[in-house]
Amino acid sequence: MSVTSEASTTWKGSLIEGSGEIALESSNQGPLAVNWQARSEGSASVTTPEELLAAAHSSCFSMALSHALAGNGTPPERVETTASVTFIPGTGITGSHLNVNAVVPGLSADDFARIANEAKTGCPVSAALTGIEITLEATLA
Repeated sequence: MSVTSEASTTWKGSLIEGSGEIALESSNQGPLAVNWQARSEGSASVTTPEELLAAAHSSCFSMALSHALAGNGTPPERVETTASVTFIPGTGITGSHLNVNAVVPGLSADDFARIANEAKTGCPVSAALTGIEITLEATLA
């Protein structure tokens, strides 16, 4: 069985002066504002495609890591992942950095690093992002 997820964007105006709204199929919240200024300069109040990609990557990786840890016989108590996706105007998306901190009783730091690297490779979003550099910092709490 396959699952298809959807998001829609309505854009008005040119790239530089225009703006848009993103609607997530599953969200019961209002639309997310998006514009070029936030994308090229950063913003604390307007989203970007890269922020949405970071949300997808961090959640997918967390699920892949939790699954791999449970398969190792060491299920995690907690996994916290931040993905930082870099965008350079004129170049594009250049990388995604995963920073994970987890509580996993009975697991050595070396084994955690190995399993985290395997999860990074096995994460479906990582597989979709093979055109960019993906880096990982993995720490046991």
